[in-house]
Amino acid sequence: MGYVTHVRRPRPIRQRWRATVVVLSVVLASLSGQPAWSEPSAASVVTVDPSDQLHIKADVRELPVPPTAPSTDAGSCTEAVNPHNTGCVSPAWGALGAVGTYYPSSDYALVGAVLAGAPASGPASSFNGPQMLLVRTDGETFPTGDGWKCLTCGVSYPASWSDNNNFTYAINSFHDGKRALAGSAIIDCGQYEFSDDECTPAQLHAYPLYWDDGTGKPGTLREPRLNPDDKHIGFSYIPPSKEVLAEYAFAGTLRFDQANGRYDIDDVRTMDNPDPKFQPYMVDGNQLKFNPAGMIGEFRGWTADGTSALGIESYESGSVDLWATDNATGKSRPLTRHAMYTDPNSGSPDGRYLLSEQVIGSGRLDFISGLRGIPPLTDQLPTTGHISGIRNNGQRRFFLPYLVDADTGRSMHIDTPAEPNWNAAADPAWLADSTAAVWAENLVTTPACGGGNPLPCPTSNEPGGRHSRVMITRFDGLRPTPPPTVASAPDVVWGLPYHPGDTLPAFPHLPGGTYTLDGEKGGQAKVVITEDSSKALISKIDVTYTDFHNDPDATINGTESVERGTDAQISAITWHENLKVSGKQQGTKVTSEPGGFTLSPAVLENNFQTTGTMTTTIDGTTYTQPANGA
Repeated sequence: MGYVTHVRRPRPIRQRWRATVVVLSVVLASLSGQPAWSEPSAASVVTVDPSDQLHIKADVRELPVPPTAPSTDAGSCTEAVNPHNTGCVSPAWGALGAVGTYYPSSDYALVGAVLAGAPASGPASSFNGPQMLLVRTDGETFPTGDGWKCLTCGVSYPASWSDNNNFTYAINSFHDGKRALAGSAIIDCGQYEFSDDECTPAQLHAYPLYWDDGTGKPGTLREPRLNPDDKHIGFSYIPPSKEVLAEYAFAGTLRFDQANGRYDIDDVRTMDNPDPKFQPYMVDGNQLKFNPAGMIGEFRGWTADGTSALGIESYESGSVDLWATDNATGKSRPLTRHAMYTDPNSGSPDGRYLLSEQVIGSGRLDFISGLRGIPPLTDQLPTTGHISGIRNNGQRRFFLPYLVDADTGRSMHIDTPAEPNWNAAADPAWLADSTAAVWAENLVTTPACGGGNPLPCPTSNEPGGRHSRVMITRFDGLRPTPPPTVASAPDVVWGLPYHPGDTLPAFPHLPGGTYTLDGEKGGQAKVVITEDSSKALISKIDVTYTDFHNDPDATINGTESVERGTDAQISAITWHENLKVSGKQQGTKVTSEPGGFTLSPAVLENNFQTTGTMTTTIDGTTYTQPANGA
């Protein structure tokens, strides 16, 4: 049997997002009646509303990286390929990934890279596997003549941490320029900054992060993020279980344990508080009231001043956006608006902007997320695990880079000089002076294209035919600011203290009943919540809208419902939609009937499998779903 999961997803009206990785063997067979689907054109996709767009000139270029290994075979990175004998990058998808800010100077950025083709022995054998590079952003070179140098090549983890010896993700620099979070370790060059010629692998040490998850052994840290105060750290954790796969967000303080050669994470708190005041809706009699607090979902980092944690939660129906939640109060505010889906984000050090990787503009989620103004009431089942699973098709992601104003949410897509099959990779970063952003991109490869997939595989025009690259965008008019000195951030006191062995909090849900949600600008939504027989989860949500509008330019009428196929926490989910939106945007959202639109649990594996159809029409343009498997 497969695992089951608490998928407590995005919220605002919005439900928490919990599980992101699910191992399943359940795949529903493709049925007849599936719509034909082809790659959408730029003119037929939902984009940022013109009234919400930024207009800042962006100059996009590539950063230097090692030459491409002809293959991953040992010894393929010959002197003919790299005359400097300083390593080659793998040609594979994802070989260039997360990047990080290098705070002492904007002349550099940190880049995670998978190197390949090194000889099996000799001095150059260390240029192999997942490593962290320091890359020049100013066009200059290191003494080797390269625009990069490998910081971690030749640096080893202690044997007890051999399962976590990956320096490539996530990457965060300390402000002293001598240390950086690299995967589940902190690398340290002692008295030297990374950019100093004296900082070599011989001077570097890797100190693992240590957190006791109750077993007396190091707990697995998923996507740790260093707070800008260089003292706090956040991370996600998936408890080992054969029955439930759940994801929790944690925060704590770093303490160097010199005796054991590691960094301990102390004063740990979970950012999952079941108290009703930290839930997306509060129940007041038969009324539902939106309550923007505790909107962490999946932890994604920190604000530039370190005082708020970042997480992803629903902003509107089917749109998973970025939220900032105050460490002290737990109050939340949205940073992006209608991203459709986002999780890789990076704030500029001066706090003014975000580099946000979003699905809007790709056409991928338009059929289910395109219509604006609908509160995500059905997301409370929750459905967001299934919706977010649509955003990838195996080794093809649909993320596009956006510049977002952190105060207003206004944004703009950053056009890159590329084929549309290049897509952004997690995580982006900024230069220390807040004038430019850096991110990696990957080119789709088989089986996400070619063969039985309707998308043909493109040919890479990058050197050596590699399928990844690193981009830098300098923004016209963004004046350089010195990297800020960030004061010690408040602890996440709204979260629950956690001690090794403590029982993790249960994920609450709205109780069964009939409720009314008042629109902020008028109208009502009648909401009927049905629980399963054990009251452990919601089995069905029915919503009827009558002239409902939170936005004065969007009035909603009609009905929608969502229900589980079984009482198992991992289940197929079926929508029935018959909605009409009028106002600034004229649109409908409908499903094929009587069966509705069903998403298989396989979508949680980024394997799009459906029965029936869901169709959204906006101002005369119709948006349909991808074909099964596409």
